[in-house]
Amino acid sequence: MADPKLIEALSNASSLELFELSNIIDRLLADPRRIVATLNKLNLGKSVRFMDWRTGEMRVGKVMAIKGDQVTVHEDGTRSQWKLSYAGIDPGENEERLEGALPPTSEPRKHKPGRDDFRRGDKVSFTDKYLQPQVGTIARINQRTASVDCEGGSSWRVPFAMLHHVMDI
Repeated sequence: MADPKLIEALSNASSLELFELSNIIDRLLADPRRIVATLNKLNLGKSVRFMDWRTGEMRVGKVMAIKGDQVTVHEDGTRSQWKLSYAGIDPGENEERLEGALPPTSEPRKHKPGRDDFRRGDKVSFTDKYLQPQVGTIARINQRTASVDCEGGSSWRVPFAMLHHVMDI
């Protein structure tokens, strides 16, 4: 996956130059704009590609949790769970299908979720106004929104279009 010319150039660099490069890369990866851009393309149950840091291979899995700066991905082939940073994930485009991803019947819905898609007691997730993922249980179904009691003790009124069902494995 790595370019041999790049590896050769980096091998000839001094330790100080590599250290400077490492700091620059760390700052770029921690840039909130990059994190938000990736987060906006992710939702629970979405198929994504991610890098196996041990081998450098790309693998395919399904997003199971989004918490803080980590995403938990369930790998389809080996049935193993990975906790990854946003930088190690390729979320693809919103409508793009990945090779080796789940069949079309298992993909997230393409229609806009409505009141009839949710029931009181359903476990759901959504992204709050601070761009933080929230997980909770529907306490009440309103005309245009659902009242969701979140795990952190907060309550939110969320439009149905922003809600995603949470699958427990």
